[in-house]
Order: sequence, then structure tokens, then C-alpha cells
Amino acid sequence: MHVLHRIVFAAAVTTAMVVPGAAWGAERVVNVALEDQFRNRHETLRYRGDVVVLVYAGRHGAEAAIETGRRLHCHFHPSAAAASASEWSRQPVVGPAGWPAAIAPPDVHVIPVACLPEVPKSLHAVVRSRFRKESPQLQVWLDFDDLMGQKFGISPDEPNVLLLDTAGCQQGTLSGHLDERRFAEVVQAVDGLRQASLQERSAMIPVGATTVVR
Repeated sequence: MHVLHRIVFAAAVTTAMVVPGAAWGAERVVNVALEDQFRNRHETLRYRGDVVVLVYAGRHGAEAAIETGRRLHCHFHPSAAAASASEWSRQPVVGPAGWPAAIAPPDVHVIPVACLPEVPKSLHAVVRSRFRKESPQLQVWLDFDDLMGQKFGISPDEPNVLLLDTAGCQQGTLSGHLDERRFAEVVQAVDGLRQASLQERSAMIPVGATTVVR
């Protein structure tokens, strides 16, 4: 893990912090694969090149997790705050401070995950139908098999945040309410992950390029 990322997340550690692996330096590529309420299959590796933020919780923490995800998405996609429900997830990302104008910044995909291992298989269709009704525009990944809890740890009654860098490597898992300080620390960590990809992205820009088509 880059030193900056380690420092930022170390500052955010509380008794609710879940740190997978033996140490902070143990980066590993992970692929979270789940279906949404429309039975569309998704995989986090599809977003390699961008930062992925999975915000997940159990049934009693769902409301707080939704608010956390909304705050994070709107921070990195400011125009989403005034966008319609159908356009909310399609708003352009803003780059980190000092990011070169000629290079498209990595996006930040904030993905809501509902953790529902207590729901029997016979009721999965009912749950999907409810999510389709309550969230017809926003895709919510559904975890019926406790994948998130078993792989990354979970405080079910609170929002949980899993960060994956632009290479798809797990960079940390944070559980609990994000007050202003902790929210700022997560934002700083995300932007640190994006800044770390600048050299690689710069190498993709043809010599003489001065503009970016968005």
C-alpha cells in the first residue's frame, strides 16, 4: 500500500475498523461479483482503471448506508445533486485537486450493496421485486450469501465502506458512521488512489495532446 494511503486510513481506524489480511501492506486484487435487483450480474473488475467504493450494510443499516453512498457520489460527481433520478448515476466525475486538464481523471464508482443473508432463497424473488419498486433507477447489488461479511467483515447495523484502487486491489474497509472528519479521510484516500494512477494515465496520452473529450 502506498504510504499516503496507509497514513490516511490509519487515521480513520476505530474499534469498528476491519482490516483484511495480515497487514496494511498486503494488497490483493479482488473481484466482487453480485446480481442487482434486475438480475443483472456485475463484477468490480469491470471497473479497473477507476476507483470502486462499495457501501454495504445489513437491513437495519440500509438507510445510513444509502445516505453515505449518496454523499460520496455527489462529492465526486457534484452535478448529481441537481440531476434527475434517471441521470443521477451518469454525471461526470471531477478530478482531484491539481489533476492535469489534458488527462481524464479516474472515475469513482460508488456502489450500494444490500447484505441480506437472513432472507431464505424462497423469498429472493420477493426481495428483488421490492427493490425494483423502491429503486427503479439506481442499481443495488444484492448479497444473499453473506459474501461481503465473510470476505471483508461487516457491522450489519452501520454503513461499511470497501475501497478498491484502480488496479482492483483492496485498500481498506471502514465500518461505522462517517462524521465530517472521517468522511474527509475517505475522500482523501480515494483521491490518493486516483493520484497514484496519474503516471500510468499520462503514458496513455499521445504526444502533443492538449484537450480531453468528455
